[in-house]
Amino acid sequence: MPSSKVRVREAVAAPVPARGGRPTKKAAEELGHRILATAARLFSTQGFAATTMEQVATACGAGKDTIYRRYPSKAALFTALMDQLRASVVAEIDAALEPESAPLDRLKSYARRLLAINLRQDMLALNRVALAEAVPSGGVRAPAGEDDPFMVRFAHLVAAAQAEGELATGDALFIADQLLYATSIKPMIRAMLGDESFAETSAQDRYFEQAWSLVLAGVARS
Repeated sequence: MPSSKVRVREAVAAPVPARGGRPTKKAAEELGHRILATAARLFSTQGFAATTMEQVATACGAGKDTIYRRYPSKAALFTALMDQLRASVVAEIDAALEPESAPLDRLKSYARRLLAINLRQDMLALNRVALAEAVPSGGVRAPAGEDDPFMVRFAHLVAAAQAEGELATGDALFIADQLLYATSIKPMIRAMLGDESFAETSAQDRYFEQAWSLVLAGVARS
């Protein structure tokens, strides 16, 4: 029979079981990514109205209660998905910009890459759902310019070009908004409607260069 001293040592050395099956931080992050990836696929293929929280839970292998703890409504889930998408796009473009290039060149590169990304099939599908269903339903709110990572970064690059005297002074966010509409919105809307005129990179380049030159030069005679 072991002595009391041995029993104490054994008790101290015994492993402490994990509490209540709480997921690790890594597991929780992976689940979050899986939920949003599943939601993106279902919203893109089925639309906003036809997609349910129960479908998302089943498709990603999570409990319905787990989904609702993170996102109290379908609108909240869709908003989180679009927020993540915007943040990832900004990070992707920033990683591709040349940090040593002139501010106006960085601004132009940002705008051109944003056009290409806006014409991707996954972006077109989700923007189509947002504009046709999610926002009109009243449950999803389109972010204001100052809250939109796309536009905040765009405005920052405009301001940097202004500081170097490469652009006229003025509200940087307003100028960024006009640049976005001139260089991206028309091709994106046409593509969302099924027009394939901008499917080729060469067509995108032609349109972008014309729009960019027009905005920077203006249309009035001096």
